[in-house]
Amino acid sequence: MTRPTKMKTIGILGGMSNQATSEYYRMINELVNQRLGGWEIAETLIQGVNFGNIEHYVRNGLWAEARSYIEAKAKGAELGGADMLICVSNTMHCVLDNIDNVVNIPFIHISDPTGRAIQHAGLRKVGILGTKPVMEARYIKDRFKQNFNIDVISPNEADQVSVDNIIFDELVRRKITAASKQVYIKVCENLLANGAQGIILGCTEIFLLLKPEDFPQAPLFNTAELHAQAAVDLALSEMQHETAAQ
Repeated sequence: MTRPTKMKTIGILGGMSNQATSEYYRMINELVNQRLGGWEIAETLIQGVNFGNIEHYVRNGLWAEARSYIEAKAKGAELGGADMLICVSNTMHCVLDNIDNVVNIPFIHISDPTGRAIQHAGLRKVGILGTKPVMEARYIKDRFKQNFNIDVISPNEADQVSVDNIIFDELVRRKITAASKQVYIKVCENLLANGAQGIILGCTEIFLLLKPEDFPQAPLFNTAELHAQAAVDLALSEMQHETAAQ
């Protein structure tokens, strides 16, 4: 292997929350090591944000302020040497719709790897769990429909409040309880009763609480894991092309 490697540096917009960021870092490094072996891990640049700012913007609907904050961090990641960019929050993708006009490095949208996985599974209608903005807004659902012809349905209002509260009050602090797991399982059952064929874990902390073995009734699509895999695919793409040419 030529040293230094031709691996791309993965720019990670993190801190949304620190729990999700640490899990992304773990998954990305484990995936790289699985593929390359030895002592290899990913080349990364984490541009962290203060989750207190994010919580304030999200819960008060201050999306213009959130956009300015996140776009400045994205520019910082590019200036710091990132060759590509991912954001560890489904919710904050609502302010990243113009990111191609802000940075000149590839941006991997969190919904796209999940959309491909759902297509590969042959499903056409899925439910989604996430923060309230993710569950009630159109920006994620429209992308799944337009790019993958997948219909996404949300829990009812009461279930949305329960799911959102557990994320902000528990999961971002890595508080995992059996009671909250049962709440999420019941919400998923309600989504299946309304026609969902699978469930998108549309918040990057949910997989800490709800795992496939907890809900064998239907496939769970972990956006964080699928996103990390896509980032590694791109980061190693030049190395893979070099190997294929030899």
